[in-house]
Amino acid sequence: MTTKAVIAIHGGAGTIVRASMASDAQARYHAELHAVLVAAQKVLADGGSALDAVTQAVRLLEDCPLFNAGHGAVFTSAGTHELDASIMDGRTLEAGAVSCVKRVRNPIVAARHVLEYSEHVMFTGEGAEAFAQAQGLEFVDPSYFHTDARYRQWQLAREQQRAMLDHDGAALAAQNEAVKDDALPHEPIDPNKKFGTVGAVAVDLYGHVAAATSTGGITNKQLGRVGDAPLIGAGCYADDATCAVSATGSGEMFMRMVAAYDVAAQMAYRGVALEEAANDVVMNRLPRIDGRGGLIAVDAHGNVVLPFNTEGMYRGYARVGEAPVTAIYR
Repeated sequence: MTTKAVIAIHGGAGTIVRASMASDAQARYHAELHAVLVAAQKVLADGGSALDAVTQAVRLLEDCPLFNAGHGAVFTSAGTHELDASIMDGRTLEAGAVSCVKRVRNPIVAARHVLEYSEHVMFTGEGAEAFAQAQGLEFVDPSYFHTDARYRQWQLAREQQRAMLDHDGAALAAQNEAVKDDALPHEPIDPNKKFGTVGAVAVDLYGHVAAATSTGGITNKQLGRVGDAPLIGAGCYADDATCAVSATGSGEMFMRMVAAYDVAAQMAYRGVALEEAANDVVMNRLPRIDGRGGLIAVDAHGNVVLPFNTEGMYRGYARVGEAPVTAIYR
């Protein structure tokens, strides 16, 4: 039995202009990340599984409007929401995923139920919602996912006639109007370099690892577009023999590189440690195809890495028995 149990989380990566980001906004992000870590850390401390810890962490991130998942999801080109999530158990290599769901309050919970109660790995659209409903999961009216800040981002995206990677809209909104009380905190971002997903990885007291990832996609995206978040091996992967990984970034590039699995594969086939494998994927392989973003990963020994090739990434980790650590910048 290992005593190196740890939870790590992320909430998106991108180019963040430190000088312009209000201190109260920074404090709010740190506070939300800290609260999620404390809750998931308790799961591990109480002897819960890594799978339970990542489920708890991502569910809470989905409930927070600051991040592009669940309640804080961005709008599609049709003014709707399509949510994706995946989860994987490193102990058994079982996995579950859903994509393009519109009424499931917590897509990560639906993905967890796919893992546990279905012979399949992934459901999409109406089929995913039918499965979730049969499982008795909580459904909400689509209006639950509406936040005024995301709506303004969508309006700006339509004016720009392009899709924007979630917080890109926040940058334009900050340039075009004063941020209202109900808006996201002022978050000036390079319009082409911000990516939004949430995720968690963990190793429990018994040395088992797990990973989970969830997203609302990209602002003004075409209906039916699916990125890396719900794809096992691209945005999420876990194997006790190597590591657990959750990614955030330019989804199409992470899909093309099978980025999450590549970290595990390098550990297995090259025999390198977690840090070298993760850094190679994020700093060397992804940039070859203009892949931007980052990932978080843990191994069964309790090692944690959080590399990103952008200027910042909302992230944090908490070892059992130690104070949580949160960060935004390098």
